[in-house]
Amino acid sequence: MEEKKLKITLVRSTIGAVAKNKAIVESMGLRKIGKSVILPDNDATRGQIRKVGHLLKVEEA
Repeated sequence: MEEKKLKITLVRSTIGAVAKNKAIVESMGLRKIGKSVILPDNDATRGQIRKVGHLLKVEEA
């Protein structure tokens, strides 16, 4: 069975964000606004999205 994936796009800048939030966004592989990454839909990824969801757009891939 194929694992579910999420397409995550950075839509807001991390300038002015808390340092911990910047680190979370960078650990997801996002560096620039408008860039996207595809990550597995698991508890770890969902937790990261919950913390910095105000900076991201999330879609099913």
